[in-house]
Amino acid sequence: MKANNDLQERLLNFSVSIIKLASFLPKTSAGYAIANQIIRSACSVGANCAEAQNALSRKDFLHSINISLKESRETLYWLRVIKSSGLITSNLLDTEIDECDQIVSILVSSVKTLKKPISIS
Repeated sequence: MKANNDLQERLLNFSVSIIKLASFLPKTSAGYAIANQIIRSACSVGANCAEAQNALSRKDFLHSINISLKESRETLYWLRVIKSSGLITSNLLDTEIDECDQIVSILVSSVKTLKKPISIS
């Protein structure tokens, strides 16, 4: 249970970091649009993992984790758009890209584990 709480805390911290990062985007139509998208997707990662904790079945749990995975990949996409477009040039961006990469890896591993058949010994 501790590892799960650690992940939830990590996802919460990631959401907060993305919200703060979005405030550095330019106050232009592109900046506002990207800020909206990245905040939505980043916050959805943790929200769906939290929702998974109340899943009624393994299938329901897997579904919520899969949504978190999709949202984490979308967040990574937006972070790369921000970097490639030069909208933010801070080292903070590289830190968030690295953290998002790690979150994607954790969720991919979780999905793979959940898709394995349950063996009853």
